[in-house]
Amino acid sequence: MRRKLLQEQNRGACMKPMVAEDMVGRDFNIRVLGLNFHRVIFPVSFSIILLLVLLALSNPVVFGETLEGIKGWILKNFDWFIIIMGNLAVLFCAGLALSPLGKVRLGGRDAKAEFSTLSWFSMMFAAGMGVGLLYWGVAEPVAQYTAWWKTPLNVTASTPEAAHAAMGATLYHWGFHPWAIYLTSALVVGYFSYNKGLPLSLSSGLQPLLGRGHRGLPGQVVDVFTVVLSIFGLATSLGLGAMQATAGIAYVLGTPNTFAFQLMFIVAVTCLAAFSLWRGLDAGVKVLSNINMLLALVLFLLVAVGIGGMAFFSNTLNAAVDYGQMFLPLSNWIGRPDQDWFQGWTVFYWAWWCTWGPLVGIFVARVSKGRTLRQMVGMVMLAPTVVTLLWFSAFGGGAIAQVIDGSGALAAGLSDVNMAIFQFLEMLPLAGIGSLLVVALLVFFMVTSVDSGALVIDNLSAGGDPDTLPVQRVLWLVMIALVTVTLFVIGGDTALKGIQAGAVAMGLPFMALMLLLMIGLVKGLIEDCRS
Repeated sequence: MRRKLLQEQNRGACMKPMVAEDMVGRDFNIRVLGLNFHRVIFPVSFSIILLLVLLALSNPVVFGETLEGIKGWILKNFDWFIIIMGNLAVLFCAGLALSPLGKVRLGGRDAKAEFSTLSWFSMMFAAGMGVGLLYWGVAEPVAQYTAWWKTPLNVTASTPEAAHAAMGATLYHWGFHPWAIYLTSALVVGYFSYNKGLPLSLSSGLQPLLGRGHRGLPGQVVDVFTVVLSIFGLATSLGLGAMQATAGIAYVLGTPNTFAFQLMFIVAVTCLAAFSLWRGLDAGVKVLSNINMLLALVLFLLVAVGIGGMAFFSNTLNAAVDYGQMFLPLSNWIGRPDQDWFQGWTVFYWAWWCTWGPLVGIFVARVSKGRTLRQMVGMVMLAPTVVTLLWFSAFGGGAIAQVIDGSGALAAGLSDVNMAIFQFLEMLPLAGIGSLLVVALLVFFMVTSVDSGALVIDNLSAGGDPDTLPVQRVLWLVMIALVTVTLFVIGGDTALKGIQAGAVAMGLPFMALMLLLMIGLVKGLIEDCRS
């Protein structure tokens, strides 16, 4: 009966029917007090995390300098590979969408979408880069325009040419490429999980290359790597994000930004995330993500109206043209005249997106059942790029205009990246409301990011089994918070930035893994369509 049901589920889905042995293998798991953990992935991941935290705390300065050195060496010597893989991810996703394989539906031809299109997009976008757009929406365009850290293609700073280059480079960093990196992971995990009955993990994408060996040592290494990468990516984002958020809150409310206040913020975010996570994906994370998008829309409209409708419309058209004109020059890695800028911005960004690639990719796969591969490319790569274009046209374009006009604190350039968005809003109508919206969004976006991360890490530690108890998901959330607070209290931002450097350095092996996953996905899709 089970075999027949599996065959019916996948009828017409351009794939072979699953067999019972392909389903999530719970025989690899252990159960303690109702908790469900993979007998290899959980203890090994936990041990590595504990070891790295202890190393970071034993001598934060040496630890940070060592990992910064490794990161710098990787970004300098493997910039060509990292940029090629970023470009390849875009071509790979676009190629799948345009090919006949794009009609394959996650879960089979008759699978129904679990979430509405709006909720699907909201959850995916909030998990992917909600906080980043708030943090860099003003800061990066101004940085590129004023040569805060050099300029793209070595254009002369603070010139009309620099304004166009700044918007084009910013959109390049936040447009197709990061979402293609996320999407590659999502397509692999979603297809092999929902269409092949394999665990909800990146290691499942190795099945066409290794056969049943994907459950053995190679697959376990991949899943352990994913858990460790995700934990430290989340911990550094939570810690460093707390410093920015509390600086903003102190700026808006006029309160002192103390160390204790930053810790209280981390605890508050953790408690809100635990409540949301306990309620589950549908009643918790989805609702919070929808609230995020509503607040973000209000803030966006406030800014777009504040800078003027015609100015916003002009900014959007110019930014779209700038993105198109800068796309190929910035995608080139040979003979760059701006080598320092290239490695310090673009290559670093691509490696940093990789620290979130498994986390966001697996989460996107988790909420995308019932969607075709073509729909996923449209919603996960194209739609966010359009939103990013509109967002940076309002915030970045408006901020560059303030710099050119010599109005406000930004006229002197970036004095504090944390304060850039608040300094920008000061010069617009209803500045107080806008600043409060930014603070609220910083909190909620951080909560949804940590929530989605805890869900993914919990799934991986359970061997790809998504059916775990709420308390187990919250325990992983608490672990992320404890790692953050421990590093924050003892090692300060030195330890956090050291861990961040280590996570960025792990982007290189993830890029190599991503290449294998692309090959495995294409191989699996073609073989199934031919059978």
